[in-house]
Amino acid sequence: MTGWRQKRRVMRKYDLTAGMYDTRYAEEQEAKYKIALDNIAIDGSVLDVGCGTGLFFSHVAAKAENLVGVDVSGKLLLQARERAKNWGNIHLVQADGDHLPFKDDIFDVTFVFTVLQNMPAPMETLKEIRRTARRKASMVVTGLKKVFSFDGFRAILKQGGLWVKSIKDDDSSKCYVALTVQGKE
Repeated sequence: MTGWRQKRRVMRKYDLTAGMYDTRYAEEQEAKYKIALDNIAIDGSVLDVGCGTGLFFSHVAAKAENLVGVDVSGKLLLQARERAKNWGNIHLVQADGDHLPFKDDIFDVTFVFTVLQNMPAPMETLKEIRRTARRKASMVVTGLKKVFSFDGFRAILKQGGLWVKSIKDDDSSKCYVALTVQGKE
């Protein structure tokens, strides 16, 4: 039950800080988005795990056939719903990243920003997210530098079944930003 307690603590933290999330994290998140979008094509069905308040939506909604935002925090999703209301292709789901309520092999592109450090078993989280991705789907995953070493982050990605194409280590994002592919090339 330790894992569930950790997840509940994270959910409560984000529910309590939802009102100030954008003020607190927008600049840092935008830096990650810029790095992530430099080398990836957006098309088809897109999954945003840990979508928070939906800051990322404006970067990809116009290019995606469908964009599904998932977050464990109901209060963050209420704010994301406000951002999503101008787009007909954004769908929001409250769910745990370890138990995604989707069929296998349905997403063409997946983004996992600022999630892994909140999960009790990051490799298992990646395996679950990978389950929902199509073969050869592109995934962008970030790892918070104060939690993961570069080599440790790379190892988690590999053990989670992802083939790492590149990892950017940019000071503005406070994270490693990895462009990966589902499975091996």
